[in-house]
Amino acid sequence: MSSSSGAARRARPGPWPPAPPPQPQAQPLSWAKRTGFQSRVSGESVAIASASSSGQVSLPHPAEAPSDLESGPPARPNSALPPPPAAAAANAEAKPQPPPPPPPARTRRRDSDGGRPNGQAAAAPLPQLLEEEDDGAPERPKYELRDSPGVFPIAVYGFQHYISMLGSIILIPLLMVPAMGGSPDDMAAVVSTVLLVSGMTTLLHTFCGTRLPLVQGPSFVYLAPALAIIYSPEFFGLNHNNFKHIMKHLQGAIIIGGAFQVLLGYTGLMSLFLRLINPVVISPTIAAVGLSFFSYGFTKVGSCIEMGLLQLLIVVMFALYLRKVKLFGYRVFLIYAVPLALGITWAIAFVLTATGVYSYRGCDANIPASNNVSAYCRKHVLRMKSCRVDTSHALRSSPWLRFPYPLQWGTPIFSWKMGLVMCVASVIASVDSVGSYHASSLFVATRPPTAGVVSRGIGVEGVSTVLAGLWGTGVGSATITENVHTIAVTKMGNRRAVGFGAIVLILLSFVGKVGAFIASIPDVLVAALLCFMWAMLCALGLSNLRYSAKGSSRNSIVVGLALFLSLSVPSYFQQYRLQPNSNSSVPTYFQPYIVASHGPIHTGSSGVNYILNTLLSLNMVIAFLVALILDNTVPGGRQERGLYVWSEAEAARRESAVMKDYELPFKIGHAFRWVKCVGL
Repeated sequence: MSSSSGAARRARPGPWPPAPPPQPQAQPLSWAKRTGFQSRVSGESVAIASASSSGQVSLPHPAEAPSDLESGPPARPNSALPPPPAAAAANAEAKPQPPPPPPPARTRRRDSDGGRPNGQAAAAPLPQLLEEEDDGAPERPKYELRDSPGVFPIAVYGFQHYISMLGSIILIPLLMVPAMGGSPDDMAAVVSTVLLVSGMTTLLHTFCGTRLPLVQGPSFVYLAPALAIIYSPEFFGLNHNNFKHIMKHLQGAIIIGGAFQVLLGYTGLMSLFLRLINPVVISPTIAAVGLSFFSYGFTKVGSCIEMGLLQLLIVVMFALYLRKVKLFGYRVFLIYAVPLALGITWAIAFVLTATGVYSYRGCDANIPASNNVSAYCRKHVLRMKSCRVDTSHALRSSPWLRFPYPLQWGTPIFSWKMGLVMCVASVIASVDSVGSYHASSLFVATRPPTAGVVSRGIGVEGVSTVLAGLWGTGVGSATITENVHTIAVTKMGNRRAVGFGAIVLILLSFVGKVGAFIASIPDVLVAALLCFMWAMLCALGLSNLRYSAKGSSRNSIVVGLALFLSLSVPSYFQQYRLQPNSNSSVPTYFQPYIVASHGPIHTGSSGVNYILNTLLSLNMVIAFLVALILDNTVPGGRQERGLYVWSEAEAARRESAVMKDYELPFKIGHAFRWVKCVGL
């Protein structure tokens, strides 16, 4: 009985080999951890995300990642079933596993210039800018900041760099001079002056500013304030010399704004102001600059709808549909979209003009419609003036040699109310430049600039604006927003090439026929190009959001409110008690800029009324104020807000590569090291 009960209690033999002890089940991984996704925000390390130029993102080490319950155990290619635990332990004791290799570190282009040698990690994580190509692979410029490619590549790439930015340099005077009542000869003179001042200020910024390869020129930020000054109430009813009279007032206001920007940069206030400027502030501000001119764009294109639409469609086709097409190894259509489209459309308009398509019997395009007796001519004179290419006589009457000189329009007239408007414009131009400094430095430099270098650049831009006021360009000078896009497209980030192009601009400014040739571009083609340029400006502004958390509801609400209010609030000021056809001398597309004569703010001071009504009617001012207040008061993390990361001065001085990138030439900076906003 006992033996039988003992046999019944005897344990049955288990399976062989024995099963391993149960392991604790790991929690399922999120999508981000399974795929190795890393948010591209300002300040995070690029040691993994940009370890190589192939564009592939390094995944976590498979040995360190726990198993995923959804997808099962990790796959083992070319392996049989796993060995028993005892055998595995014996193999581990007999053959120790080598330590995992360190993650690849970002390397510099050279070791002899102070860059980090291969295999040595960076001293501190850098913010990254992945300007991806169409295949998703990040690519740095072919020639970076301090490269020495040779004379021929410098000439070729410098010329290419400026041709790709041609629209940003020459289109502003083509819009402003007719609004001021200037003649084609005046327009040719202003274009030559813009070329000279743009070349001088670019050289000045390359040597004494941030030293980044950034082209300086007339900025769209100053265009709306300049138009508001042009259509001030005191200028209504001028009969003669209105161009020079308005230009002298503009010169005085621009000089005041430039002097304020000099103080902002060289007193160190900009270094403090940088704490408030972040991508969430810059994005809607710059986008509002482009959106503010929607009333001019297609309204002017419609005056010769077939040529305007053709110009717009060709530039869109080159910039988007043919952007991948390469000729001789270059993306010609993407780089030269604006000049190629302008040349083709201009040639077509010339053929149509020569064949008499835009000729109407007994009508002259140079006679204003109000002076025409014939109703037939009054109906077609605007179409003739917009579509024909022979309405401007500037090319025939301009001299071959022209030397723009300071105060060529007369002694500037200083008005404190117009000067304060330009001071606010200079602040927003500084905000725009800060975004360009940061983005371009991640392309071409070792590290982002220090706060002192940024302040030095803003101070030099103030000096450049003062020079623009003395020479009389009509608007202030600033870093052209398109610089970042141009560097990404042309793959040229060398300061020598930018300096060479600046010298070419200065030489071209002395050839009067060049300015006259540019001034003879038909108005409708200028309007079509401006539609494209303003749309690109809006897109470049919004692209700054790539540094912040894209899925953040906080950022979305801040940017959305800033953009909506930047359109709605100025519209209220511009339409307040505005009577239609109250001033027939102002075109309908320029009606928003006469707000100073009918705005809702009425105090005891006419000057205060002028300043507040004008500033609150500017889209960029409203966007800047709303975004600045909300972004700096609504709680949010550093990565969520995408705070810009600037290099520390002490750390920058210890790296010879950073010193070579940003220090002043000829060891001038050694005398100003005690000034934080001038040296490193």
